[in-house]
Amino acid sequence: MNLRIEAVAIDSLMVRLFDRIDEANMPWILAASQRLSSAMGADLVDLVPSYTTVMVQFRQSPTAARGLIIEALQNLQPDAGAAGRRHEIAVWYDPSVGPELPLLAARSGLSKAEVVRLHSEREYPVFALGFAPGFGFMGLVDERLATPRLSTPRKRVAAGSVGIAERQTAAYPAVSPGGWNLIGRTPVRLFDREREGYSLLQPGDRVCFVAVDHAEFISLGGDDSPLEGQA
Repeated sequence: MNLRIEAVAIDSLMVRLFDRIDEANMPWILAASQRLSSAMGADLVDLVPSYTTVMVQFRQSPTAARGLIIEALQNLQPDAGAAGRRHEIAVWYDPSVGPELPLLAARSGLSKAEVVRLHSEREYPVFALGFAPGFGFMGLVDERLATPRLSTPRKRVAAGSVGIAERQTAAYPAVSPGGWNLIGRTPVRLFDREREGYSLLQPGDRVCFVAVDHAEFISLGGDDSPLEGQA
């Protein structure tokens, strides 16, 4: 860990703990987030954990905030009891809703079944939320599945679409444009205004994707409408 504090706005500081993305970062990021939240108390406006950083927005002077951050993070250690929640997210892996599934298989020299197995056998930490409400950036996928984003993003990606970009994976919480390589779809509602906290996923949570067949996908409330242009 290489702690640095960088100014990003008049009322915000970026606490940088690491220089590269790694699954092992998350326990440290969570521990730092908890210490900072406790230390800043009512002066904390917002706290945003991410891959290697925690952004802190505050109501006090930058000098006071910086000193408090340094003091709060002295002798920082991961807290084994601070792990996020574990989610099992059902996915129907099929080319009709995941058009890059056969392309990814061909590119990596794997069968479609092997792609599904490799994607669903790992437990992924949620690194950060962004791009859209409830969109959790997760990783890292098996190196054999790593693939660049589409050169031309789609104008419309269906809600629940599960995709891969480089060594990250994610599921789209709502209909939106997007350039990830789609391999399936989940019936799980990832963002809900009626849910406390709105987003099902939070940084530090862990996700396991569970392959289901078409019948189970539909029984769970999934929408099997093909993507536009994929029918």
